[in-house]
Amino acid sequence: MAKTDVDNYLDQDTRNVYNEKAYNTTLKKQYGLTEDLITELSKEKGEPDWALDIRLKALDAYYKMENPNWGPDISYLDINNIATYVKPVDREVKSWDDVPEDIKNVFDKLGIPEAEKQALAGSGAQFDSETVYHNLSDDLKEKGIIYTSFDEALREYPDLVHEYFTKAVPIYDHKYIALHYALFSGGSFVYIPKNTKLDRPLQSYFRLNEAGAGQFEHTLIIVDEGSELQFIEGCSAPGYNELNLHAGCVELFVKRGATLRFSTIENWSKNMLNLNTKKCYVEENGKIEWIMGSFGSKVSMLYPLSVLNGRGSICEFTNISFAGNGQNLDTGLKIIHNAPNTKSIVNSKSISKDGGICTFRSNVLVKKNAINSKLALSCESLMLDSISRSDTIPCNTIETDNVEFSHEATIGKISEESIYYLMSRGLSEEDAKSLIVRGFAEPIAKAFPVEYAVEMNRLIELELEGTIG
Repeated sequence: MAKTDVDNYLDQDTRNVYNEKAYNTTLKKQYGLTEDLITELSKEKGEPDWALDIRLKALDAYYKMENPNWGPDISYLDINNIATYVKPVDREVKSWDDVPEDIKNVFDKLGIPEAEKQALAGSGAQFDSETVYHNLSDDLKEKGIIYTSFDEALREYPDLVHEYFTKAVPIYDHKYIALHYALFSGGSFVYIPKNTKLDRPLQSYFRLNEAGAGQFEHTLIIVDEGSELQFIEGCSAPGYNELNLHAGCVELFVKRGATLRFSTIENWSKNMLNLNTKKCYVEENGKIEWIMGSFGSKVSMLYPLSVLNGRGSICEFTNISFAGNGQNLDTGLKIIHNAPNTKSIVNSKSISKDGGICTFRSNVLVKKNAINSKLALSCESLMLDSISRSDTIPCNTIETDNVEFSHEATIGKISEESIYYLMSRGLSEEDAKSLIVRGFAEPIAKAFPVEYAVEMNRLIELELEGTIG
C-alpha cells in the first residue's frame, strides 16, 4: 500500500529533479489572495457560476475573521508569502501511463500504482494544487459509483455537488475554512448508490511537493442508504526551510443504514501548518468510523466533527499522534448527539518526545432529545522524556439525564522500571523503549488497514530514531 515516508526512499538528486525541473511541464505558480486571482482560478477550472460565488464570499469572510485565540500560535502565517496555487500538469489523466514521468516516480515510490492493482477499487493522486490521476475499476462504474476528482465532479455533476457542497462545513466556520473555500483545488468526490457495498477500499493520496506552497483540496463523500465504503486518505510532503500550509476540507454524508470507514495517515514535513477541517453527518442507524494517524507537521489543528442526527447512529473515533522536537500537535474531536439511542466510542493515544507537545481536545454535546445514548471516551498519553508535554482538555455538555457517559484520561511517562526489566532480558535501552512504544500504539495500529498499520509502525520507529521529516 502507499508508503507515506517517501522521502526516506528518494535520494537527494532525485528530489532536486522535482524541485528544479518543474515536473516536465510549464509550472504555473500564483501568490497572494485577491478577487482577480480567485476569479481567474474558477474560470480556468470551468466551474459553474455558483462555485465562484462561494469563492468570493469566502474570500471576504477570510479577511474579516480573526485567527483562533486558543491553541498553538499561528500568527506568523502570512498568506502573501504562500504560493496559493501551483499547477504541476495541464490536465488530469485516467491512465497511469499518461502521468508525467517525474510525478509518476514520486507516486511509484509511494506504492500507489501497485496498491491499486492489488487491493484498491480505485485511486486518485494529487500533486500540489491539482489532481494528476484518478481511476475507478470498470465493474464499479457499472454499479453507478462515482469516484473522481472534485474539480471534475463540479463540471460533470454540478447539481449533485451543489446539493452537498458547504452543507456539512459552512464557509463561516472559521478563518481557515474560509480560506479553503476561496482557494479549493483538487480533492476527491465519491457517491455510493443505495444498497451498494464495496469489498475493496478507495484511496486518495495528496502530495504537497512545492516549497512555500499551500494545498486546499476538498473531499466530498456521500454514502447512500444501506451502502458501505472504506476510504483511505494519505498525505505527505518533503522537508523545506520555507513554511508550507495545508488547509483542506472533508465533508462526509452517511445516509440511513450506511457505513463509512474513513482512514487517514498524515505524514507532513515539519515545516507544515496543518489546519484541516473534517465533518460528518450521520442519519438513522448509520455509522462513521474515523481512523487517524497524525505524524509530522510543525503545527496541527484538527478536530473532526460527527453529527449523529439519526436514531441509532454511531461514531467510532480512533486516533494516534506523535510529536517530536519543534512540533505542536493540537488534535481531537467534536461529537453532537442529536437523536435517541446514539452511540460514540473514542479511543485516542498520543506520544511526545524531545520537547514535542500533544494536546487532545474533545467537545461533546448530548442534546435533550438524545435519550438512551451511550458515550465512552478514552484518552492515553505517553511522554518519553521530562521536557515533552501532553494535555487532555475535555468539554462535555450533557442536556439529558437518560444517558450513559464515561470519560477516562491518563497521562504518564515511560516507565523506567519497564525499561530496566527489558534491558535485564538482553534488550538495549533503545530497543526497550521502542518495544514499549509499539505496545502502547498497537491497539490503534490494529484499526488501520494492514498495510497502513505496517506503515504507522515504521513512522513510529523513524520518530524514535529521530530521522523522520
